[in-house]
Amino acid sequence: MPLVRTPLPRARWLRSAVLVAASAGLVAAALPAPAPLGIGDPLFPQLGNPGYDVLAYTLDVTYPGVNTKPLAAVTRIDARATDDLERLNLDFTHGTVSAVTVDGLPAEYTSSGEDLVVTPVVPIDAGEEVEIAVTHTSDPTGPAETGGWVRTGDGLAMANQADAGHRVFPSNDHPSDKAYFTFRITAPSELTVVANGLPEGRVDHGATTTWTYRTRHPMATELAQISIGRSTVVHRAGPHGLPVRDVVATADRQLMEPWLRRTPGHLEWMEKQVGPYPFETYGVLIADADTGFELETQTLSLFERGLFTEPVFPEWYVDSVMVHELAHQWFGDSVSPRAWSDLWLNEGHASWYEALYAEETAGKSLERRMKAAYASSDGWRAAGGPPAAPEPPSPDHKISLFRPVVYDGSALVLYALRQEIGTEAFQRLERRWVAEHRDGTATTADFIALAGEVAGRDLTAFLHAWLYEAKTPPMPGHPDWRSRPAETTRTAPKPR
Repeated sequence: MPLVRTPLPRARWLRSAVLVAASAGLVAAALPAPAPLGIGDPLFPQLGNPGYDVLAYTLDVTYPGVNTKPLAAVTRIDARATDDLERLNLDFTHGTVSAVTVDGLPAEYTSSGEDLVVTPVVPIDAGEEVEIAVTHTSDPTGPAETGGWVRTGDGLAMANQADAGHRVFPSNDHPSDKAYFTFRITAPSELTVVANGLPEGRVDHGATTTWTYRTRHPMATELAQISIGRSTVVHRAGPHGLPVRDVVATADRQLMEPWLRRTPGHLEWMEKQVGPYPFETYGVLIADADTGFELETQTLSLFERGLFTEPVFPEWYVDSVMVHELAHQWFGDSVSPRAWSDLWLNEGHASWYEALYAEETAGKSLERRMKAAYASSDGWRAAGGPPAAPEPPSPDHKISLFRPVVYDGSALVLYALRQEIGTEAFQRLERRWVAEHRDGTATTADFIALAGEVAGRDLTAFLHAWLYEAKTPPMPGHPDWRSRPAETTRTAPKPR
C-alpha cells in the first residue's frame, strides 16, 4: 500500500532552514565517535539498530548486464523515530556510498564496522517520520557463503538469511523490524526481472527496461528477493484464484514443468493444515546456482536447479522440500521471529509440515522420523545448544546457525507437544498461531503462552524442558525412546 507520510512540523522546517547552511562538520564534531550499535540480539549482537521503526523501503537498482560488476542503487527508507536521534545507524556493507540525505537535506555519513552511521543536519525527534535516501553501489562479488547476491548462470538472485540483507542494500537488517517494499529494477531489455510481491508495470527504455514490484504485506529484510536473468515467468491459478508465478530459466521451461505444476496442490494441502495462505502471490524461483540450500524468500521461494535435476534426490524428497519452503510462508515469513533464537519456530514448523506431507503422500512414517530425531537429539543439543537457545553461529560462517537441532530437533518439540495435548488441540494451536500473529513477529514465550491457553493448562514447565534443557525429556507415549551420545550427530538438512 502507498505510504502516507506526515508532514514535518513547521518548527523543524524553520530549524532546517537555519541549520542547513551551518557546517555539518561542526555538528558531527560535537558528537562522540560513531560506533556500530545493534539491538542486542544474542546471536547477532551488531544486527539491527535502535531508535527507529522502518515503515517502507524503496529500492531503485540498475543492473549493468554482468553479474561481476557492482549495481548502481538508491535505497529510500521511510521510518518513524522511536527515540530522539542525533544520529541513526543503518546496517550496510559490501557497497560504496556516494550520498545520503535525510528529508531531502544532505547528511554526513561514515562507516563503523558493518554500520552506515548517518548524522542529519537537524536532529530527529521521537515520533517524527523521516525519509533517508542512500545512493550507493551493491557489489555481487565475494564469497558465496556470506550471502546477499547469488550469482547465477545467467544473472543474479538473492539469499539474505540470516544477516546478509545489508550486503545488498542499507537497512535495519533484523526480522523484528518488518516493512513494506517497493522494487524498481532496471536491466537490459533481453532479461526478465522478478521480485517479491506483485508487478506494478514496466517501462521500456529501448536497451533497458525498468520493472516495478510492490509487496502487499510487511517483510523482513532477510526475505527480500530479486531475480534477474534469461527467465520465463510461468503463471497459473492457486486456491481461491491466488496468482501463482514460477520463475525458471527459459531453456528449462519444459524440463521443470512437472515440478512447477505441483505448487497449487501444495498450497491446498497447507491451507488444510493451518488456514488461508497469508500473502498476495506465491511461486518458486529455480536458480542456476549451487547454493547448498533452498530459501523461503517471501512470495517467491528460492531453489537451486540441482535439487530438481540430480538423480540422487528421490521424487518424494524433492516434493517434501518444496512443501518445507512453502510452510515457511506462514512460519517465518508471515509470523517472523522476534529474535534469532526464536528460529526454531521457523524451521521446526517447516520441518514438521515437510515430514507430515511426506507421510501422507509418500508413506514416509512421521513417527519413525521423530524416533530417529529423538535418538540424535541429545547429540544435537550438545553440538549446537537446545532448540530455543542455540549456540551463536561461527563469525566467519553465519549459516552455521542452521544446525540439525533447529530442523528435526525442533520438529521433535512439536511432536512431543502433539503427544501431550492431542491432535485436535495441536491443530487449533497451529491455526491460531498463524492467524493471531499474521504480518507480525512473535517469540517463544508467545508460543508457550498460546499453547497453554489452547490446551487449558499451563504448559510452561513441559515446553521449557523441551526447548531449553541440555538433555531431551522423555517422549510422551514413547517411554522406550532413547537418545544416543553426542558423537553421533549428523549434518544439517538442505532446506532453510
